[in-house]
Amino acid sequence: MTGAAGAAEASGVAEASGASGASGADVLCLRFRRVGGGPPDAAGYAGLLALLGSFTPVVEAAPPDGALADVRGALRYFGRDVRGLASVIRVRALALHGVDCAIGAAPNPMLARMALRQAAPGTTFVVPADGVAAFLADRPAAALDGVGAATARTLCGYGLDSVGRIAAAPLGTLQRITGTRTGRDLWERAHGIDRTAVRPNAAARSVAAERTFPRDELDPERQRRALMSLTEELGARMRGEGQVCRALAVSVRYADRTGYSTLTRSRTLREPTAHSAELTALAYRIHDSFGLQRARVRGIGLRAEGLGEAERAARQLSFDPVDERARRIEAVADRLRERFGPRAVMPGRLAA
Repeated sequence: MTGAAGAAEASGVAEASGASGASGADVLCLRFRRVGGGPPDAAGYAGLLALLGSFTPVVEAAPPDGALADVRGALRYFGRDVRGLASVIRVRALALHGVDCAIGAAPNPMLARMALRQAAPGTTFVVPADGVAAFLADRPAAALDGVGAATARTLCGYGLDSVGRIAAAPLGTLQRITGTRTGRDLWERAHGIDRTAVRPNAAARSVAAERTFPRDELDPERQRRALMSLTEELGARMRGEGQVCRALAVSVRYADRTGYSTLTRSRTLREPTAHSAELTALAYRIHDSFGLQRARVRGIGLRAEGLGEAERAARQLSFDPVDERARRIEAVADRLRERFGPRAVMPGRLAA
């Protein structure tokens, strides 16, 4: 088993770097998965963050199953290259927590996240500093952070359908197409420039949860109930931490001819919120947009994105007494759940 894992890891690194070294790739992006499948539970996730903390103090949580780690100091301290250090982390995670992980390694967080998308479970995909241009060249425009479907369509309309073509375009051209600030950000990212850093103990920019059905689920009503339970869970979690989100992303894993596929779509809320009713309404609209009426669904995931402090978020005033009453009831329910447990109060649709 160890030999197979080592061979798989070596294959993953070779595919990315094509060389034995990985100079400058000192940021890791990790995705954890239990050996039996699914993300770790809250206690297991906390233990994995503590494990990373034993290698470097610069660890940024990305719940429920990810993390970023700046390992510059760890590489020097442990006397290993990034490939060797990633192997040690993976072995300890497996031995101590029963969790395997895919790892992307690169010179900055943006590139590390992109590298992770190329890493198969149990492997490390490395983007060395001198291989950034080659790694980015053939990636689609939508692979860059911050490039959504609408921006990607606009860029493709001008023939800028790959990161390499975007990088080759003059800065002024990108700014005329997408705007001054967006054009500058796009140009920098296409050249592998990321001005963000791993922020130790920083508040998560997103929170996520998922529900897995014991068998392929055909009933749309059961799927919607799973979505409601997710919005209730994430809404209560955000309200308890004094946060709101700006967007939701729904993922649906379903059976097809090749086995299982996953579709993910995100939409922005009309205003930042943690109000469960608004989260549920948007989640339902996203779910309906998939058009999977007869699909055999195995799991549904929900991610609240663009988290911010609730006290800093502007909320449009409402003169709807029904909405105000719902928010007051929600606040009371939160206090009861905090005192008596998460299942003390729940919507009747979920209790049935």
